[in-house]
Amino acid sequence: MRQPDIEIYLKDADHRAVTDWLSVALGPCADWRQQGQVYKTSAQAEGGEIPLTWLPKAVGKWHSLFIDSDATPWADDRACARAAFAALGVEVRCAPGGWSEEEGTEEADRWIRIDAEGEQEFIWRTD
Repeated sequence: MRQPDIEIYLKDADHRAVTDWLSVALGPCADWRQQGQVYKTSAQAEGGEIPLTWLPKAVGKWHSLFIDSDATPWADDRACARAAFAALGVEVRCAPGGWSEEEGTEEADRWIRIDAEGEQEFIWRTD
């Protein structure tokens, strides 16, 4: 089942390289606009605009990329994380699937790590 949005975390990723990758994967990106601590833009995809949000150092050295659309080439966070790692060569983390408040904090701490050693599930306590 396709997720309604995508969020991945990239370790020490170069913002310009991420923008270049998104421009190829989704469509041309407009210039990023800073709004408080986040940066926003959109990609011009075939089906319309795809809103993008970049939060530098969301968790330590980890930058958050939020894609507010289900009209991407990726069905879920994991597929996007795999593509990001392949394109950028930096460690990427994502949730193993959708999560809701009812599931509790233990489920919220389950993450997938994608790096040169492959994919591994682990517990990442971000609070």
